[in-house]
Amino acid sequence: MNFFQRLGRSIMLPVAVLPVAAILSGISYWISSATGGSNVVSAFLGAAGGALLDNMPLLFAVGISIGMANKTDGTSALAGLVSWLSITTLLSPATIQKLTGAAELTDVDPAFGKVQNVFVGIIAGLIGAWCYNKFKDTKLPDALSFFSGKRSVAIVTAGISLVVAVVLMFVWPVVYNALVTFGEWISTMGPFGAGLYGFFNRLLIPTGLHHALNSVFWFDVAGINDLVNFLNNTGTYGVTGQYMSGFFPIMMFGLPGAALAMYVTANTKRKKVTYGIMLSAAVASFFVGVTEPLEFAFMFVAPWLYLIHAVFTGISVGIAALLPTRLGFGFSGGFIDMVLQWANPLAQNPWILLIMGVAWFFIYFFTFRFVILRWRLKTPGREDDDDTQDADNIETSLTGYHGTAEKFIAALGGKDNIIDVDNCATRLRMEIADTSKVDEHALKRAGAAGTIKPGGHAVQVVYGLNVQFVKDAMEDLISGRTARIEAAEAAGDLPGAGAAEKGVAAGVATLLGVPNIAAATMGVGAAVEERTRAQQRTANTVTLRQPLEGTVVALSEVPDPMFAQGAMGPGLAIDPSGDTVIAPADATVASIFPTGHAIGLLLDDGTELLIHIGIDTVNLKGDGFETLVTAGQKVTAGRPLIRFDGDKIRAAGLSVITPVIVLNNENATVSFS
Repeated sequence: MNFFQRLGRSIMLPVAVLPVAAILSGISYWISSATGGSNVVSAFLGAAGGALLDNMPLLFAVGISIGMANKTDGTSALAGLVSWLSITTLLSPATIQKLTGAAELTDVDPAFGKVQNVFVGIIAGLIGAWCYNKFKDTKLPDALSFFSGKRSVAIVTAGISLVVAVVLMFVWPVVYNALVTFGEWISTMGPFGAGLYGFFNRLLIPTGLHHALNSVFWFDVAGINDLVNFLNNTGTYGVTGQYMSGFFPIMMFGLPGAALAMYVTANTKRKKVTYGIMLSAAVASFFVGVTEPLEFAFMFVAPWLYLIHAVFTGISVGIAALLPTRLGFGFSGGFIDMVLQWANPLAQNPWILLIMGVAWFFIYFFTFRFVILRWRLKTPGREDDDDTQDADNIETSLTGYHGTAEKFIAALGGKDNIIDVDNCATRLRMEIADTSKVDEHALKRAGAAGTIKPGGHAVQVVYGLNVQFVKDAMEDLISGRTARIEAAEAAGDLPGAGAAEKGVAAGVATLLGVPNIAAATMGVGAAVEERTRAQQRTANTVTLRQPLEGTVVALSEVPDPMFAQGAMGPGLAIDPSGDTVIAPADATVASIFPTGHAIGLLLDDGTELLIHIGIDTVNLKGDGFETLVTAGQKVTAGRPLIRFDGDKIRAAGLSVITPVIVLNNENATVSFS
């Protein structure tokens, strides 16, 4: 099961390219529709989108070889490419004609004309990843030492791919014909078959295997190719899109209706917290069709609700296939894809989906509300008091993500019980030596939305969109990279050894991903003394020079609940018009996040400050950010610190609003001069 979960995660790498292709194709269709026919611009953009869509199998080969490798490395990607080229060339119709002695190319089995598909791409990716994992450390005799290690991976991959190609020469026609038969069987079931697909699509979400099911209907595995044909305008009007249309009403309207039901049924004292969770998740579902944050909110605590959701999805997909309405997407069934594909020549009466959506909103709302209240389900905001115990009440020596990571590690049975830890968009995916030691209740108290044990040694912990930070913090703790904090405590450099004192030395470090930024600049003990002096000041107003040109907004307007609710600390935010962050006061650069999107400063008066450029911009991995200073450097007010490209951030669908947070004084009030 763990293998299939990793495969499902790896498939998301090439699938993530689809939004780009969808945008290009969508704009092309809009221009073509507005001008009454094809022109140079629409043809250019359409060809650009097709360049990605037509080569999806190749992207699968490369993406899976990266995702399935034990360590992210370009060598594994090269191995996947080598395998793909070897297999597809050997199984091409022209090669098969020569090998079989066929008189004409048309005499070759049609299966070989479809060998460049996602199925073969997945096989090539798996071969590349396996060869990388197995042979990357191979040491050859001195005479062949040039080919040792990673250089041997591509060579071995080519050899194994030759063997696989020979096997596929006999197996692929059988597999292909079986897949075509399956696809034809589903097709003969019409709307009912589409409904079955929609049901199983949602039902498999917890295991991650829905991606494999999607590939049968959306790509050219079984000859259906619904998604690619729709975007490329190569399908049949009134038919193509039937396996996608019904998702729009559910993702844009149904799930937000479920979110509203969970909010109104939440206990009064927890409505504010539930509101923040449900609103952000509903917005993600409506606009971009990202449903996991919302589905995970009730998937584990109320599985019967999730079953109802899967049934509703199947019904919606079936009804949409029955009605004269068709619409496709490049990424998911959200508002953005609906707008982009509205003018697609294969789009049929897309307005019907909006009417369906309104109906599904009320169906979801009243059904979820009734079921939650009738069976007293523990959906968000309705947990028992012991289930919502503040995670900070659980003993820990760290704060922030490292604090959460420490609690998770303890609840998972300790460092020695964790064999491997990885993450996808919202979940920690781990291999655990002894799963009986996993304390699910402790994980929930520490901030997990749910825990699942798929089988064997696999354990998944649902955390949310910031799971990457928790995973990184867990790796810090497991590898001992936070040992300096513990050493400082043992040496007595943390007087009082209370959680608050320990949190000061690690506060910014927790946020920026380094062991201890205060110690990096002035020593742990000195950092605590500075904090103490700062908190003893009678005036809690921190007056700063505005670090970035733009409109100042309240922290509550930041589109991230962690900042908006003050969990990080008090402060203000800036909606930038400029592109350069400057020092707001004389300070020492405590740390710069490796991707350049955030910086920690230790002001001369002891105030610890975090400037975080944009929201979720860590996902850009440094693209668009230029750091102008280094950690440990003294800076004066007005000194440029970071330059960034706001257009790149916006193009990635991220907010550029920049919070400026005081980390070591929860009573502080920030003002800009």
